[in-house]
Amino acid sequence: MMRAGLCATLESERDMKVVGEASDGAEAVSMFHLLRPDVVLIDLQMPRVDGLGAIAQIKGSVPTATIIVLTTYPGDARVNKAMSLGAISYLLKVASSDEIVATIRGATQGRRHVADDVIQDVHAHQGMEPLNARELSVLRLAAQGNSNRSIGNVLNLSEETIKTRMKAILAKLNASDRTHAVSIAIRRGFLDP
Repeated sequence: MMRAGLCATLESERDMKVVGEASDGAEAVSMFHLLRPDVVLIDLQMPRVDGLGAIAQIKGSVPTATIIVLTTYPGDARVNKAMSLGAISYLLKVASSDEIVATIRGATQGRRHVADDVIQDVHAHQGMEPLNARELSVLRLAAQGNSNRSIGNVLNLSEETIKTRMKAILAKLNASDRTHAVSIAIRRGFLDP
């Protein structure tokens, strides 16, 4: 329904034409290569290949591709990742049709746009040290309910190493415990919901 409404809105604009639609990230990449649209609107949560993976694939083969993220998910880590992969703009699905249309027009002229709510979240966490890959692997396993010992066994690390990494995670996220850390990491986009 969201896609149908968005297509109808865009088709009503005299200077826009929807040339294709995709139901998952793999299809989005294929459709991009087949149709070569001026602008790609892409969600982050999609089956088969997620939006970040699709952005990476599209920009990897066509660095000049213009990609706008249109998603339900805010979170500074998601935004930073999408923009670092090459998205030019980041909107939430609650954006007005006027904002979406203006963002598309701006993107064709090389102008970046990040939704106000999203930019506030990015600024609130600016300068904070992000979680590294090792910490993320620990936190993903903790989110599944694993103990430090179990996490250590899975990652072939000592329980003490896991405790040290968990302390670093808590400090970086300003979390009071591992459950709090997981909820913050999901909200900020370090972990998928």
